[in-house]
Amino acid sequence: MIFAIDPGPEKSGYVEYDEINRIIQTSIICDNNDMLRTLKNKRHLKEHLAIEMIASYGMPVGASVFQTCVWIGRFIQAWDAEKQFTLITRNEVKNALCYSSKAKDSNIRQAIIDLFPATGGGKVPQIGTKGHPGPLYGVAGDMWSALAVALSYDLQRKAGRGEK
Repeated sequence: MIFAIDPGPEKSGYVEYDEINRIIQTSIICDNNDMLRTLKNKRHLKEHLAIEMIASYGMPVGASVFQTCVWIGRFIQAWDAEKQFTLITRNEVKNALCYSSKAKDSNIRQAIIDLFPATGGGKVPQIGTKGHPGPLYGVAGDMWSALAVALSYDLQRKAGRGEK
């Protein structure tokens, strides 16, 4: 199981992704203090923590970026730094899912959709509808980014082991 976080300065998105069965167990956006409590409660589980990490691209950044960096550290501490965790940059997500560092959020979203079966109803059956949900039903906002982190970690790990 992969517990992946898209951190923010006040709220963060997270997913719990079962990489063996390729199922999203949980997808939520919550207050960062609630995230700390969730991480502390999950310490005993055999999940791997993957967090999107801030990376410098040479442009000035605001206070919210630094606040997000503080939360990343707090999340790792709450998880227990003795357990395994992986920091994944946005560039790593772009390369893992789209094979290009020039990919945009819409490209990443489409790459995620393409990885899941079209089993739901509606225009995008991977997402589906309320009456006929697909495997991505309910994923919204920062949950997409958290799922991208989980999938990127999984793809990188499998590539390191020569899996497909």
